[in-house]
Amino acid sequence: MTRKLILLLAFFTLAAQAEMKCESGKCTSGKETGTKNVPKKVKTAPKEKAKSTSAAMTPEEHAAMLKKEKQNDIKPNSKKEQEKRNRLVIEQLFSVRTVKVKRMKAAKEQINYGYIVVEDSRRVDVVSWYEGYVETLYADTRYKKVKKGEALAKVYSPEVYKAKQDYLNSIRFNAQRSVPGMLRGAKEKLRLLNVSPKEIERITATGKADEYTTIYAPISGWIFKKNLNQGSSFKKQETLFEIVNLEKVWLEAKLFQNELKTLDILQNFTVRAEGVPAEFKAKKALLYPKLDTKEATATLRLLINNTKEALKPGMYAKVYASGQAKTQLVIPRTAAMRKDGKWYAFIATAFKGEYEPVQIELVPLDNQYFTVKKGLSEGENIVNNALFMMDSDAQINSIY
Repeated sequence: MTRKLILLLAFFTLAAQAEMKCESGKCTSGKETGTKNVPKKVKTAPKEKAKSTSAAMTPEEHAAMLKKEKQNDIKPNSKKEQEKRNRLVIEQLFSVRTVKVKRMKAAKEQINYGYIVVEDSRRVDVVSWYEGYVETLYADTRYKKVKKGEALAKVYSPEVYKAKQDYLNSIRFNAQRSVPGMLRGAKEKLRLLNVSPKEIERITATGKADEYTTIYAPISGWIFKKNLNQGSSFKKQETLFEIVNLEKVWLEAKLFQNELKTLDILQNFTVRAEGVPAEFKAKKALLYPKLDTKEATATLRLLINNTKEALKPGMYAKVYASGQAKTQLVIPRTAAMRKDGKWYAFIATAFKGEYEPVQIELVPLDNQYFTVKKGLSEGENIVNNALFMMDSDAQINSIY
């Protein structure tokens, strides 16, 4: 009995060892070979399934699946690259761009508009000091250009002719008997009748008195008015011609009332007129002491050297005014929003993607920048665009 129990125990021990060898992959029998082939089927099964699934897809679906798998396999090499990638995604989604508050050397600039007008001192009237008739009209058209001393008209005046005869008789009488007072009085009468010194000297030199008198241009310029024709008669104190010199002109610039407070700091003025390629430097001359009630504007007079006469009266011109350049804290005009009469900017907080509205005080610098007077510091990041979106979000969240 004991012997049978020992044999049975030995049999079970051998069977257990054989089974353990098969599980470790070392059995060589047909049964063991079948057990060995099971893992091979498990490994290949997914490939065969993937192959069959791919075959069932359309080419477009297959390409989309490969693209998705490729994107899932891409991993950023570092934390910095991941942050950069996230920032680009946020900027693409919301189109938010930021800009730093900075200091720059700039000058106050202002643009105004106005018209070229004639300088008053260069507008001269030729007035008759006596009555008479036109014998020959030399300045026979308006807008004719004349030079100083050029003959405008030859006229006959009984009054002037008599004064010439009196002067001639004084010269002859003074030659026989010295009467210098009478001679001086006769000559002064001709001068007071606006007879040119050249004609008076001609009478003295030739001893003859011409019945005709010539009217000469007192300045160089353009004839803007002409009140005579060939054969016309004229009366004493009548304006015969108006001559305008354009070598210097005025520009009357229009300023709004709120621009008057910055006028003192504006020192440099450049004038440009459409159709005229050159730029002209202008000098501040006078601020008119009244405003135009219809336009609610003040008028600033600027003096311009116009030696080539490129600027014409009536031209519409643009004035670029600027002050002395100095270092100022500035932001772009696109970074500020006006709301309820106050200026705001959206400043970047310590948390990415979050912006907080802050009230600021600004002064216009030019057409690109504002000067910051209060509310921002140099180096701070503020939103440079998408302000409408920011404003809407702030109102929704009751931030202000």
